[in-house]
Amino acid sequence: MRQVAMENIPESYLKYTQRKVFIICLLFLLTVLLGVYAINAGSAELSPAQVMLTLLGKAEGRLNIIIWNIRLPRVLAAVTAGVGLSVAGCVMQNLLRNPLASPFTLGVSQGAAFGAAVAIIALGAGSIHSTSVDAVIINNPYLVTISAFVGAMATTLVVLFLAQVRGVTPEAMVLAGVALGSLFSAATIILQFFASDVQVASIVFWTFGDIGRASWRDLEIMAVLTFAALLYFIANRWNYNALDGGEETAKGLGVDVERIRLTGMFAASLVTAVTVSFLGIIGFIGLVAPHMMRRMLGGDHRFLIPAASVMGGLLLLASDTLARTVVSPVVLPVGAITSFMGAPLFLYLLSRGYGKR
Repeated sequence: MRQVAMENIPESYLKYTQRKVFIICLLFLLTVLLGVYAINAGSAELSPAQVMLTLLGKAEGRLNIIIWNIRLPRVLAAVTAGVGLSVAGCVMQNLLRNPLASPFTLGVSQGAAFGAAVAIIALGAGSIHSTSVDAVIINNPYLVTISAFVGAMATTLVVLFLAQVRGVTPEAMVLAGVALGSLFSAATIILQFFASDVQVASIVFWTFGDIGRASWRDLEIMAVLTFAALLYFIANRWNYNALDGGEETAKGLGVDVERIRLTGMFAASLVTAVTVSFLGIIGFIGLVAPHMMRRMLGGDHRFLIPAASVMGGLLLLASDTLARTVVSPVVLPVGAITSFMGAPLFLYLLSRGYGKR
């Protein structure tokens, strides 16, 4: 039966889908190759042979520390965070019918950052040091993640209220996100005002966004929540495709629009919260990666969601590798690199007009 069904599929459609699958596989391969390079690159130059021997458990103690404790968790954390932020932005753009939606532009990241800062400073969930290497050490990652999620959801619920109940335009939704981001940034500043000098310096450094602070424990929590959300988004790919035709069309096809929107924004906020709580604010990955893939592959979420997730991992890994090597041994904050990359795209989308998809 499967062979007969395959024979009934037009050859042009098969080529069409095979091209999309090929691009996704190519992006995945590029991510793997860049990951190998990122493990080699840095102030302590390593050869590919040394990396392979270390990964196989046949290297000396110094190489084990550099690769297993520093570089490998950093590479994996960059890919995981990139996947989470990009797929969250991809789904937000669909659910809110807004091409400018992303965790950063809607203020969700800033809300999560405020929640995490409250947990670290006020609730004692983190140890704060005076050195940039370990500016903030999270003692209770679950409390920080929950607190960050509360801040992220507060922003998300306001955006959903404006989108569903008040029916605001995409333009007003972006302005609301800017206002909410400013509100939570101001609240974080007030929190810092009552903190010590060391706490202020540490939290400011933390809000820049830094992949290097992730430990294996942090990576495990991030990976579990991120890929659980990714599987949920992939399972609802047909619902998102139906929503692209408008709410009435989706309802006519049997889609529970309110439930899909609420659960999708819930999952996107959770992914954003866990990323911000461990790595700080990393802007524009959730905006850049989905638009790049939408331009290359179109708006079919069967392919757009996995493609955007892989591209997000690739972009954040490339940004972090650049941040580590461009003025080595100084490590630049990766949030600054991603902002340099995302701000021009944001302005380009504004110049084209909100309503064009």
